[in-house]
Amino acid sequence: MTAAFAAALLVPASAVAAPADPGQAGPGVADAAGSGTLPIRGLDLDASTIPELQARMDAGELTAVQLTGAYLARIAAVNDDLGAVLSVNPDALRDAADSDRTRQRNQARGPLEGIPVLLKDNVDTEQLPTTAGSRAMLDSRPDDAEITRRLRDAGAIVLGKANLSEWANLRGSASSSGWSGVGGQTANPYVLDRNPCGSSSGSAVGVAASLAQVAIGTETDGSIVCPAGANGVIGVKPTLGLVSRTGIVPISAEQDTAGPMARHAVDAALVLEVLAGSDDADAATAEIPADLPTDFADLDLDALEGARIGVWTLTPEQSAAVDDRTEEVFAAAVKQLEAAGATTVPVQLAYQEEIGAGELPALLAEFKRDLNAYLAATPGDHPADLAGIIEFNEQDPVELAYFGQELLEQAQAATVPAEDPAIQETRDRIRTLARASIDEVLAQGAGPEDDLAAIVGLTNTPAWQTRYEYLDGEADAFVYSTSGPAAVAGYPNVTVPAGFAGPRDSLPVGVSFFGTRWDDARVLDIAADFEDQAAAREAPGYLPTVGADPQPDNPEPAT
Repeated sequence: MTAAFAAALLVPASAVAAPADPGQAGPGVADAAGSGTLPIRGLDLDASTIPELQARMDAGELTAVQLTGAYLARIAAVNDDLGAVLSVNPDALRDAADSDRTRQRNQARGPLEGIPVLLKDNVDTEQLPTTAGSRAMLDSRPDDAEITRRLRDAGAIVLGKANLSEWANLRGSASSSGWSGVGGQTANPYVLDRNPCGSSSGSAVGVAASLAQVAIGTETDGSIVCPAGANGVIGVKPTLGLVSRTGIVPISAEQDTAGPMARHAVDAALVLEVLAGSDDADAATAEIPADLPTDFADLDLDALEGARIGVWTLTPEQSAAVDDRTEEVFAAAVKQLEAAGATTVPVQLAYQEEIGAGELPALLAEFKRDLNAYLAATPGDHPADLAGIIEFNEQDPVELAYFGQELLEQAQAATVPAEDPAIQETRDRIRTLARASIDEVLAQGAGPEDDLAAIVGLTNTPAWQTRYEYLDGEADAFVYSTSGPAAVAGYPNVTVPAGFAGPRDSLPVGVSFFGTRWDDARVLDIAADFEDQAAAREAPGYLPTVGADPQPDNPEPAT
């Protein structure tokens, strides 16, 4: 594919205009910085759930074309300030019209019929290049990923691609989350000079700012739950193997998974129902238990009643790093769990230093193996392997403008696991420790009746100001995360908005619920019950700034 053809396919979000005919494509947003109220239909995009939208469309009060047009109008109105949507699908309105005709024939294909969804730009689509944020991949020409096909088969409208931390934050040791060579910097919609966290930054911001009803993110460690927490939305990292990875740009098959991001737990659950299932091309999905319940959207909003929840408490050292207001938000969340009928038990998870020490060396070797395999299988004019990506960046005027590619170079120098038994031993050891760190806590009671249903921890601290190492010597200022054990174990993790902290209480803080392998349905139930109890989410305010605050030194960015 020629560069000119790729450029034509990659329709920038800034080129999207609000649909001209409200009767055909839906009315525009009332306020560029608002939640997306549709004055003709009286529909608040921020507040509406998928079941509510489906009821309106079934009743003839709303069409998929109108809904898709409304989201395109939102993108046209606010995306220049947010940088969340990297490109839009030029066929989105046509696909929406097809959905309307399908509904008129009483042949709706699934729970997402007519629902606009954004895909993180490491998920393959045949209509748009998949770049992983890298300019080296602008001429990729993939087929649909397995999860893209599942979304389309369920009637979803692929609205476009969301920006991300380039190569899912595994590029430079001083990277800025939410920045890519293709899409530039994504901004946090609550305070625009604050970082969205990464790497599924555009997916989280796109949902938070009502640029789509739902979005797909991916996580290796923290890249769904951190941006979801920082941008005040629900983020679901499923059990590894529940959702196919075929056609998704990888970091590591040992930890990668895609998952839904949404403003409402029921929406995330409906998307997970569509995504979940076996795929002959992804061996991990063959391990899904035959009797696993997959009716995730049949949520139990009394799941906390009588449940025992482990509360992963901060150590004194962590408490010294986390600001007091964020600790107050977490403490209030624990009180809300108790008010919903749960018994809370303070816990600590073991083996965290050993897990952390082994994770990055394993990921670097696995990244080289898995990325090279993806590039070899993906059509288009792009580098053939990781070495070619590194060489491209060295010659490109944009890619290395703000930070380097040290992690890519370390991955290229690594020996892949098939050729180095020590790497496989490291992977096996840290996975075993991560699973034990969760399972031992869940089963700490004297008998099964005393087991914990889930563990809750703080997802994120308030978003930091976006900075570039090249400009001032400071990269992402992460403070604290609980994503590691579930990520390395391959266990489910769901984050839910819990409140606000930071200057003027302007920045979202989330809490994460995680459990054992294949316990996705119960973890989702608990998360949804907490969402209902806390009702903590508020629409973004799009403040330009709330001033600077000091940021401590911090660990690796979320991948």
